[in-house]
Amino acid sequence: MSLIDWDVAVNTGTRLVRPGPQVDLADARQAVAQLRELSVTAQGHVREFTGMQPLEPAGPAVIVDRPGWIKANVEGFRVVLEPMLDRLGAEKLGNNAATSITSAVGSRVTGVQLGAVLSYLAGRVLGQYELFLPPDPDGTAPTGRLTLVAPNVVHTERELDVDPRDFRLWVCLHEETHRTQFTSTPWLREYVQKQMQELLLASNVDAAEFLDRLRAAGEAVAEVVRGGEGNLIEVFQSDEQSEILERITAVMTLAEGHGDYVMDAVGPEVVPSVAQIRRRFQRRREGANRIDKIIRQLLGLDLKMKQYEEGAAFVRTVVTRVGMADFNRVWESPDTLPTMKEIRAPELWINRVVRAGELPVAPEGNGQVTPPERSGEDGESTGEE
Repeated sequence: MSLIDWDVAVNTGTRLVRPGPQVDLADARQAVAQLRELSVTAQGHVREFTGMQPLEPAGPAVIVDRPGWIKANVEGFRVVLEPMLDRLGAEKLGNNAATSITSAVGSRVTGVQLGAVLSYLAGRVLGQYELFLPPDPDGTAPTGRLTLVAPNVVHTERELDVDPRDFRLWVCLHEETHRTQFTSTPWLREYVQKQMQELLLASNVDAAEFLDRLRAAGEAVAEVVRGGEGNLIEVFQSDEQSEILERITAVMTLAEGHGDYVMDAVGPEVVPSVAQIRRRFQRRREGANRIDKIIRQLLGLDLKMKQYEEGAAFVRTVVTRVGMADFNRVWESPDTLPTMKEIRAPELWINRVVRAGELPVAPEGNGQVTPPERSGEDGESTGEE
């Protein structure tokens, strides 16, 4: 028996999600058609700007409504989590009737919780590259799917009062960058999936410890309501999980920051009002009401906002210092991915990956080498920025 009732998750999410904006049928059809068209247009811009070449053909994005996004995400969670959850359940619950009944009740509760979280997110997500999909009828595992949530795109462009076509292309540039990252880097999807599975398998806690963490979760909620720091993600982590989450956070910070960097750097050429869009969009990110801020913090969404900022700063700094071709070495292998420490101090990554082995040797007989650029204790260059 699964530890999450996936059908309950879908039903809960679709029941709780708020309806999208009022759009007449003609405008809705036009928005869907234009988003498909612009997702294809964005592919060319992203490839030309980044120099990255996908290894498989990419069609237009799949356009969904809010319930469609919820269903797609539950399917994704199921693909990546269910094998691990079933394994954990078999190891911990045994086969007696009492534990089976407890598991059945618990799986429905967990399904409700997942559905409630997804119903909140479904009103806010503009698009995403879905990494984990159910197998095709012939058993082949799809490599991924680009999805755009049309009602949310329309709602946001109205709220920001920006040019609809410009905004839609701007969103497509970000999401197409994610598709390009994963379709031009064959090992990246498997790497992310492995880290997620290791994170789950590291959650080997007994009942007493789980209860302690539930109490800590209650304290975290109270702290956030009082205006303090903290989130529910940190509460349910072991030391081993924290190390794994650090690696996941690093790769997702890189991916999100790269998407933000590309959408703005390509923007001025193809999105005339990009500066206005970015300014108003950033103000919207920061201007949530108090309840919304509490929910975002508890779910760790504020951490995601920080990922955009830190990741984009890393990409911008590295590209400025060594160029796009050398920046693209981040995609060579898991070993060339930046750590969180390197994302916050890009010179560390440049020295480790780009400048490694560049130490010039003096002419034979001299016996000396040219010293490297002098660095401060934290690895940052002491030269001018």
